[in-house]
Amino acid sequence: MSTLNFLNQQASVVASRLLGCIVEREIDGQTIAVKIVETEAYDQTDAASHSYRGKSPRSSVMFGPSGHLYVYFTYGMHYCCNIVTGPGGVGSAVLIRAVEPIKGIKYMQKIRNKNDVNLSNGPAKLCQALKIDKTLNGHYLAKPPIKLVIQPPIESEDIIRTKRIGISEAKEKPWRFYIKNNPYVSRIE
Repeated sequence: MSTLNFLNQQASVVASRLLGCIVEREIDGQTIAVKIVETEAYDQTDAASHSYRGKSPRSSVMFGPSGHLYVYFTYGMHYCCNIVTGPGGVGSAVLIRAVEPIKGIKYMQKIRNKNDVNLSNGPAKLCQALKIDKTLNGHYLAKPPIKLVIQPPIESEDIIRTKRIGISEAKEKPWRFYIKNNPYVSRIE
């Protein structure tokens, strides 16, 4: 499936469906490919979401349309990337928490100076490995230099659903999803 239309649903629905999908990134003439193995959903009804208090210069990309990359800077040192979901005008996105390298691994290792699961087992780590920063905020994921390639859905028995991690608000929402037994998952619950 090449269309990104399935992203036009609630973030909590899209988050599990993104597992197993591929992100392709072109950097310096290299093509890097990674498989999404962990996600978290956020929307404007959620106190932990950047869209909770309405549209702002920081969160405006989250309000659609879907299929765009929402990149933000956190803790004064790290970028995190999200895939915008839902209909235009609704602030929702799925945080990509961890990815498994598939292609261009040596190039990512050079960028990160890591050669094990620490290469991309967290939202900031994967942004470093894929050289994702604010210049990609708002990028449409159907075209280079970074594309989302839809894959068949992961079987439900291979998906773990837990509460979200690394946040202080609305921690109880079970909107974190990851592929069972994947070594690149940031934290097993």
